[in-house]
Amino acid sequence: MSAEDPTGTSDAEPAPPRGGQVIHARQARVLAREAFVSAGLPAEAAEQVADALVITSLRGIDTHGLRLLPQYLTELTTGVARATASLTVVRDKGAGLLMDADGSLGVLAGLSAARLAAERAAEFGVAAVGVRNSNHFGAASVYTRQLARQGLVGIALTSAASRVAPYGGIEPLFGTNPISVAAGGGDEEFALDMATSQVCFGEVKQRRAEGRGLDGGWATDRQGRPTSDPEEAYALSPLGGYKGQGLAMAVTLLGAVLTGTAPDWRLAQVGAGGAGRSRGIGHLVLALDPAAFTGTEDFGAGLTDLLATVRTAAAATDGPVLAPGDPQRAHERDRETRGIPLDSRTAAVLAELAERLGVPGPVPASGPVGGTVRVATAAPGPGACDGNAFSASTASAPSTASTASTASEEVSA
Repeated sequence: MSAEDPTGTSDAEPAPPRGGQVIHARQARVLAREAFVSAGLPAEAAEQVADALVITSLRGIDTHGLRLLPQYLTELTTGVARATASLTVVRDKGAGLLMDADGSLGVLAGLSAARLAAERAAEFGVAAVGVRNSNHFGAASVYTRQLARQGLVGIALTSAASRVAPYGGIEPLFGTNPISVAAGGGDEEFALDMATSQVCFGEVKQRRAEGRGLDGGWATDRQGRPTSDPEEAYALSPLGGYKGQGLAMAVTLLGAVLTGTAPDWRLAQVGAGGAGRSRGIGHLVLALDPAAFTGTEDFGAGLTDLLATVRTAAAATDGPVLAPGDPQRAHERDRETRGIPLDSRTAAVLAELAERLGVPGPVPASGPVGGTVRVATAAPGPGACDGNAFSASTASAPSTASTASTASEEVSA
């Protein structure tokens, strides 16, 4: 494990093919918690980050789940993230607040922001918490779903290091700049977590390793021309052309400019920053209490109607029309039983950690790795790095570089 690429599976290298190893959720939580404690995190904080990574992997968002454990450990040991960070509110206007994360792990900063947003939304009906001086955010849906479980509407976004060129431009200026919105719970949950780029850069790396061409509209070369050659890919394309650029800029405006954080193009990529210095990433978490608007009961009924109408819409394919979060719930049910499938490199890293810590680690899969579940189509399309492509098919669980990926700041961002 190196400081630059502790997992061997960040954007520095393509995600390898899946192997035959899995780790079950309970063992994964113990392993991750003990690893974080050994790196200096207090026990409660270690448990919170471990739980966030495990639930993200359970939901099929592999790029932002357990694969991040070695990266976060490296951030802690090199001082990029502070194990004993003191998160403080530096500006408080009641329903609007700004927190300084003090170089905390981004997951802890996001969870703290969500808790504070929930408290203030209970008082004011709405709350917005900006965060500065943070690190990798993980999956943005971790925080929005936390708010949704409390009966609120959660919204979260984060700045990210640049990978995406503006529409008609050449140089990468924006990160994958995710947006997540969540409401409800259980089968009546809306859980959107989407990138503002066409795909993740990890998918380009994967295609390069496999010698496969890129789909049209994914990336541009050093002259800003569309390219299907992964060797020539220089920048990702924004989702939906100029509309995606507008969304990316809006995320930079809210996640960076509003929080007093450096813009995307001035952020260091993972592993490229200096030891002992936070990457200085900015986030924004919002909570809305339906009671302050249409009312809790009417909102719940409206959400149920919205989801039911979409899910029962006439389908153009063999599978049903899906709502945001449906594929992830299918993965979660499957992986709770079969275990979380691991690519070979992540399995090796987790096995090494487990042996060193004296806790259970990965085990051979007892059946087809990932199982067969109804998920988003395995071939990435627009927004595929978010795992929220909504056409359905019956397929094995997607690979770490395809639809299992998430919008939330890319591993390399």
